[in-house]
Amino acid sequence: MVWKVVQWATGSVGRAAIECIRRHPDLELVGCWVHSDSKNGLDVGEIIGTDPLGVTATSSVEEILALRADAVVYAPLLPDPGQVAALLRSGKNVITPVGWFYPGESEASVLREACAEGGVTLHGTGIDPGGATEIFPLMMTAMSSSVEFVRGEEFSDIRGYEAPDVVRHIMRFGATPEAAADGPMLSLLDGGFRQSVRMILETLGIGEAEIHGLHESAVATAPIESPIGVIEPGQVAAQRFHWEATVGGDVVVRIGVNWLMGEENLDPPWTFGSGGQRFEMQVKGDPDSHVVIHGWHSDSVVAGLAGNAGIVATAAHVVNSIPYVCAAPSGIRTAIDLPLVSGRAHPRLLKS
Repeated sequence: MVWKVVQWATGSVGRAAIECIRRHPDLELVGCWVHSDSKNGLDVGEIIGTDPLGVTATSSVEEILALRADAVVYAPLLPDPGQVAALLRSGKNVITPVGWFYPGESEASVLREACAEGGVTLHGTGIDPGGATEIFPLMMTAMSSSVEFVRGEEFSDIRGYEAPDVVRHIMRFGATPEAAADGPMLSLLDGGFRQSVRMILETLGIGEAEIHGLHESAVATAPIESPIGVIEPGQVAAQRFHWEATVGGDVVVRIGVNWLMGEENLDPPWTFGSGGQRFEMQVKGDPDSHVVIHGWHSDSVVAGLAGNAGIVATAAHVVNSIPYVCAAPSGIRTAIDLPLVSGRAHPRLLKS
């Protein structure tokens, strides 16, 4: 069966998702919503830099809601629950990297009703949250008894992230430490990462725990060249966002991101360590497990700006989940509810 898919938004993740949809043998791109007037009416191939795809982008929400499709890859910069509810009520499954990874009742009651009305499913997934910070560490716990601690972390050179407006105005790189601390990033990340922590706690059966969000920054000690311009001394050039769950004073879950504008001229003098850029997962139990993933980062800043591997991995996880979500019972379904999600072979290797 071929599932008909709409792409919602064509930022970096959205463009990567379109490429993943094109290569997936069970999916067909049939629609695309765009935010800007400049993209409205263009063939989607023109937007992503390929030959024409025969799908015209639209900025009309009504056109997308009326379109016959099985699923929507919902990838805006900021989530809008009202948009998601409307898509669900129109009978379209929604798979997204921007929220609803493991929502509580208060966060999702309206969307549960929308799922029931449309007879469809909502699923949040990605890379972190959605993979390295909860799904894959939980898979590793299957190999341990008496688990006492779970960790999932990202270590990335943010210079390779091609979203300059996000890096400067939302992440607040290049700002003062005070402005970065007061910026929107912690609250934007908090919902998703807090859900990751709760997924681990509740799946493992850990009792009452306190969850704390932490933010630290390092400043430049000399000018640092970056895709958002020169970061001057005293301005934020590295940040850490972490969430910890504690029981009786002991940290039982720790997840987070470590984002640096390179490893030079920082105060404090943070580095990636000998492991370099990576995703790292750890389980303490009987026995322990420690996994380091390379490959989800590009080989250089220039390569990352041309095609960021982490963004592609995020998009691929969302797109590969589509057939499983479309086949699932209606409602909000988390990674705990779905079977193992896998990718599909390169088109040249598929059975004829």
